[in-house]
Amino acid sequence: MKKTLSFLLLFISFWVQGQNEQLANNYFDRGEFEKALVSYEDLLKSQEGNYNYFQRVIECYQQLLQFDKAQSALENRLNKYRQANLLVELGYNYQLQKNQEKANKYYNQAIDKIKKNATEVYGIAYVFERKALVDYALLAYKTALEKEPKMSFNFQMAVLYGQQGNTSLMIDTFLDEAYSNQQNLPLIQNQLSRFMTEQEDVVFNDILKKALLIRAQKTQDIFWNDFLSWLFIQQKEYGKAFIQQKAIYKRNPDSFSNIVSLGQMAIEDNDQDSAQEILTFVLDNTKDLDLLIQAHYYLLEMKIDHAAEKDYPAITNEIDVLIKEYGVSPYTLSLLKLQADFNAFHLNNPEKAKAILKSAMEMPINRYQLAETKMELADILLFEEKFNQALLYYSQIDEDMGGDVIGQEAGLKTAKTSYFKTDFEWASHQLKVLKSASSQLIANDSLELFLLISDNTVEDSLQVALKKFARADFLLYQNKKKESLEQFQLLLKEHKGEDIEAVTLLRIGKIYEKQGDFIKAIENYNTIITNHKESIYIDEALYYSAEIYNNQLKDPEKAKPLYEEMIFKHEDSIYYVDSRNKYRKLRGDTNL
Repeated sequence: MKKTLSFLLLFISFWVQGQNEQLANNYFDRGEFEKALVSYEDLLKSQEGNYNYFQRVIECYQQLLQFDKAQSALENRLNKYRQANLLVELGYNYQLQKNQEKANKYYNQAIDKIKKNATEVYGIAYVFERKALVDYALLAYKTALEKEPKMSFNFQMAVLYGQQGNTSLMIDTFLDEAYSNQQNLPLIQNQLSRFMTEQEDVVFNDILKKALLIRAQKTQDIFWNDFLSWLFIQQKEYGKAFIQQKAIYKRNPDSFSNIVSLGQMAIEDNDQDSAQEILTFVLDNTKDLDLLIQAHYYLLEMKIDHAAEKDYPAITNEIDVLIKEYGVSPYTLSLLKLQADFNAFHLNNPEKAKAILKSAMEMPINRYQLAETKMELADILLFEEKFNQALLYYSQIDEDMGGDVIGQEAGLKTAKTSYFKTDFEWASHQLKVLKSASSQLIANDSLELFLLISDNTVEDSLQVALKKFARADFLLYQNKKKESLEQFQLLLKEHKGEDIEAVTLLRIGKIYEKQGDFIKAIENYNTIITNHKESIYIDEALYYSAEIYNNQLKDPEKAKPLYEEMIFKHEDSIYYVDSRNKYRKLRGDTNL
């Protein structure tokens, strides 16, 4: 009983402590420093050694301009605990009072501590960094390295060089760290990609590329070829990335899977020429069954995506020949699913498609392969307007694979099925959850559909226009482009000037693009740009128009102002980075 009571009292004590700390933090965050000071002082009395509480007490003194109290507290703690980082805090207290001479005196005393004991650098440099004292932070790390050369602070120093604006030194230091500690490569590439995204000056990309090229040429180490490939991928220069991957392959034939992945990325970014070159190289240079099937799959997928009806017999034959060559087995599951999808959505033969998939589900495949096959089967049932059967399969996948991306994808398809059925209330309920999905793509798609439903319900409570739109959207899902286009155009006439007009124009534009009628596509996008400047679809209309002018109509002068408008007016768009890169290229920046 006594033990239980003691435990209960201890629990209550911790709970009260936590509540008091939260209250103090709230006061501090709201700028109520007098109240925060009282709370932090009480907390510090109960935990004298807690540095975080002490730090907040000092910050409250400084915010209240009580510098003498801050100095006294810092000196007392320094005398008691002998923590060298407090010398930086004392110096900073003087700096806040515009007494730089005394501030420097304490900063230099902190540096002297490192000269005597290199390990002091961790606490001292950390405080310098927190106070944005970049020069002193760098001096602290350099001093420690002079004392103990085996220490390594490349990452920290590179970040600081970046804060100084010393781009070349930052890049060199990051690259040194990447090579020395290759397990940190993803972290370093993430840092560099931030600069590539945020830097308005294209000089950064040029310096990084030159630094990598020099290292690749000097050392002949494939590490630098792979780094260069990464850089070109960030810039969507898949042809250049392929050159680096071929150089790696010549010295390391086991790297072929990277080349296949590169081909897939080129397809996703609609760089068909690079994708064709990359995947053809794979077919010509490997006997690995998995890689061969992957390459064939991606090439076929690209063909189907850009095929006209006259191309269907040749594609059908090509799929049949490949399946006959490689056999029906778990290894060829991707080709079997592609065959089923092509039969249903392009040849309008869902019965054959279902037979292929049901047969595939009888093979000894793993749970992920089974989920993917069920998903394809559900898609075909949805194509047939067998909504309830499709929902059953999607729900099974969602339940069985809930923690995986495929489970979230099934959840999104469940919501879309409800949307196609015009059950907008239930669709919105599901989409609210999916908006925070771990997969950014699924989260974005969920948000887009959620906004489509909500935006077109406010003024039209009966959702008359939205129901017509969903029906046209479903025809588009069924790959019935002609019928879908007619429905969207009718909707445009019947609901002209309503909120749904902008997204309808966008859909019509995309259909015309698919049909190769780029002039009509641009006409519809231009109507959005001209008449719906405040629409959430304006960035897509600008970007799609620019892409058509740049890639299909070969009229870069008309593309340039559209990309420019994306850059200056739509920085939050998912197309912002690509628009900026393409604008710079059209403008004549050769160092991209």
